[in-house]
Amino acid sequence: QVQLVESGGGLVQPGGSLRLSCTASGNIFRIFGMGWYRQAPGKERELVAALTRGGITNYADFVKGRFTISRDNAQNTVYLQMNSLKFEDTAVYYCNVGKLWGQGTQVTVSS
Repeated sequence: QVQLVESGGGLVQPGGSLRLSCTASGNIFRIFGMGWYRQAPGKERELVAALTRGGITNYADFVKGRFTISRDNAQNTVYLQMNSLKFEDTAVYYCNVGKLWGQGTQVTVSS
């Protein structure tokens, strides 16, 4: 059973940056597309960014120009570089491949 493990979350001030990582226990990112999602308290989970197995990226409008999704096949890891963070980016961030979900990593943007 392949597992996804996120890391890199934390507390950051508005305007700051964080890089999230999602590492898979198997070599799945070359086979399947994946997505980063987030869920804020009281809100539904929403797609933040997606990466196809062919390397095509897609971003939610609310992160375009600020977030970048990328992949390191050798490390079985997908990254989400988050710049110019805003209060409203506060959420638990999850990586997803098909029916697989990671445990989530908390991102808190606060002054």
